[in-house]
Amino acid sequence: MTIGFAPPSTTSLTTATGGASRHGRLLEPAEWSAAGVPLLSNPREVVSGLHSRHHPVPSTAVIAVLDPEERLVASASFVQRSVSADGWEYRNALLSRLRRVLPHDLRRRTPVRTAVLLYCREGDERWTEEDGAWMWGLRDACTLHGLRCGAYITLTRGGWQVLGEGRGGRRPSSDSRPEFLGATSAEPAQAPLRTVGGAAAALRHTAAR
Repeated sequence: MTIGFAPPSTTSLTTATGGASRHGRLLEPAEWSAAGVPLLSNPREVVSGLHSRHHPVPSTAVIAVLDPEERLVASASFVQRSVSADGWEYRNALLSRLRRVLPHDLRRRTPVRTAVLLYCREGDERWTEEDGAWMWGLRDACTLHGLRCGAYITLTRGGWQVLGEGRGGRRPSSDSRPEFLGATSAEPAQAPLRTVGGAAAALRHTAAR
């Protein structure tokens, strides 16, 4: 996979000299690839399930927690609009949602569950500094909640892309209509699923069954 570079989506991410994000709170594609993020066995199914459940529009982040069999345990979506986006701010937003839908796993010696992040945005599939800030935030939020840091996925008009893996598809996209949410392997078999938020309701949070 060839990862392109797009101009930063927010000028506040760069210094006056064009250097890295302030305090270094972003991850470059090479750093992310070297971090040993676990691969999704069926990324299309995960993306389609989250798209159907949360109906994301641009600026919507969907944080989802998967069990070892890659079944969806809990998820939350929210609209993140910020003039000064950086990894620390994104970390706090993700951690806040995780705490609402799932008890932490900090007592475990080794993380068992994995958190993945789907971010719907404008632009194309090329990495941006905004993506780097979300990656930093996801990794840090997972550490503080006792989870494994999983995939970072972008959803644009061109489709979806798992950054750092070279896997993606045209559907769903940010323009797609959500498909009917039926029984999928991402649905938990035993524990009830906790879902918070939804792009259609923007910042209005509702608890699912």
